[in-house]
Amino acid sequence: MRRLRAALLLCGFALFTLPLMPLQFLLLRLWPGAAARFPHWYHRQLCRWLRFQVHAKGPVPQHGPALIASNHVSWIDIIALSAVLPCSFIAKREVAGWPLFGALAKLQRTVFVDRDRRGGTGQSRDEIAGRLRQGDILVLFPEGTSHTGQRVLPFRSSYFGAADDPAIPVIPVAMAYRGLRGLPMSRRERPFYAWYGGMDLAPHLWQALQDGPLVIDVIFHDALHSDSRHGRKALSAAAEASVRHSLAAALHGR
Repeated sequence: MRRLRAALLLCGFALFTLPLMPLQFLLLRLWPGAAARFPHWYHRQLCRWLRFQVHAKGPVPQHGPALIASNHVSWIDIIALSAVLPCSFIAKREVAGWPLFGALAKLQRTVFVDRDRRGGTGQSRDEIAGRLRQGDILVLFPEGTSHTGQRVLPFRSSYFGAADDPAIPVIPVAMAYRGLRGLPMSRRERPFYAWYGGMDLAPHLWQALQDGPLVIDVIFHDALHSDSRHGRKALSAAAEASVRHSLAAALHGR
């Protein structure tokens, strides 16, 4: 029964998604404003179909510019965050070459960064800064990798420099995967949804869709701002502390 449920969810995902991809492509060319909002609508529908119960808490930004600094648990983060607000993501360059998901990332105007090339950080930071100046909301996963969702890895400060303008807020966000089938998610169940390490995406996706509904809290904090005394490292440390505190509180029911 669980496998049948997962198969139906995957079929529904394909039937819903594939016809909408050419539409988003046209919107990007003809109506950029609508193209920025369309993924927000799409991911809200996807959450309903996949039975992801996403609860936004705290001051959700209504418009850009803003740099969201979030912990990273799974591919589900993309769906949950985009269902809460219209945004684009900052992702490693390899994602652009992934089958289907790379195309979806491009259609959502993802900024692809090269973390491995020594000279790539400055160029990527400038591209992120340019998008922020245009009024976009961009999501950065400053841990640099996904994890179990049980704790927060140290934030890397490299791309916080893109928000060195005090007019551009940095908003810490905690992704807390806290419920499954109406009960608190156990440590044993967490790897079914957290995608990290050397996990292959296809079998992990298949496993994740066999259960549910999944409850995710998306916890927004008050905005941080750069100034002459607080540069990118201070912004990174403050964002990490906020996310670490609220994640622990959410997972322990406080």
